[in-house]
Amino acid sequence: MNEPGWDLYRSLLFVLETGSLSAAARELGLTQPTIGRHVETLENLLGQQLFTRSPQGLLPTEAALALRPFAEVMAATSAALLRAATESGDRIGGTVRISASEVVGVEILPSILAGLHERYPDLVIELSTTDTIEDILHRQADVAVRMAPPSQDALVARRIGSIPLGLHAHRRYVARHGMPDSMEALAHHSFVGFDRHTAYVRAMAARYPILSSLRYVFRADSNLAQLAAIRAGLGIGMCQIGLVRDNPDIVRLMPDFQLPLETWVAMHEDLKSSRRCRVVFDALVEGLLAYSADPA
Repeated sequence: MNEPGWDLYRSLLFVLETGSLSAAARELGLTQPTIGRHVETLENLLGQQLFTRSPQGLLPTEAALALRPFAEVMAATSAALLRAATESGDRIGGTVRISASEVVGVEILPSILAGLHERYPDLVIELSTTDTIEDILHRQADVAVRMAPPSQDALVARRIGSIPLGLHAHRRYVARHGMPDSMEALAHHSFVGFDRHTAYVRAMAARYPILSSLRYVFRADSNLAQLAAIRAGLGIGMCQIGLVRDNPDIVRLMPDFQLPLETWVAMHEDLKSSRRCRVVFDALVEGLLAYSADPA
């Protein structure tokens, strides 16, 4: 069997992600017939049907779904190769891909990256904001900010420490409903929280059982959405103390209540010799250490 080229798998991956030949073609800058030929060629080479047509569009077969994670690894490797090809001997420039949670990527990193850009104007940063842990070993990212100790081998990791979380509400909410002065008093208030029980949510509930019985009026799987709800006055919510310390409209409630959020910066050990990755890694460490050391 002739070995399929990367362009065929790339077209497969984009059809899987977008759900149609036309959408995949737009994303890749190709024509719909070209994407169709790629899929058909791949099916012929593999001897398996990859899609079935339905009123809802193209439906992937089990064979296509089984190929998807491997195609995603190939895509990440291809992107990493392209980033590595931009490495310059004397000049610190080129592209570095950072993975961070949504709230960290939106609320914390931009100011750190602005300072980095001033020092290294030839650097290009790609930022992937996701609350899922992207795989550094397979080069889905060069440098990652993680809220859990890295469990993978072959990583260079630096522990930032514990970023403190606290309870907050908008001044309008406090003016309407009063300020709780004890854990028991929280039962009489409206809360903003997660819509699913992650490992961290379960750990918080185990430490403070009352959190499971509170009246939640807004739930979201996005920390950023929860932060926006707190700022809008929807209810009391938990967020990083540093995110709202400069907002005069946000009140920190029960200052003795505080939960730690372990934070790490990590990258693949093979990137230690990459000057551009090293300066990004060091800038993130420096900036996050400063951020976590000044929660008040």
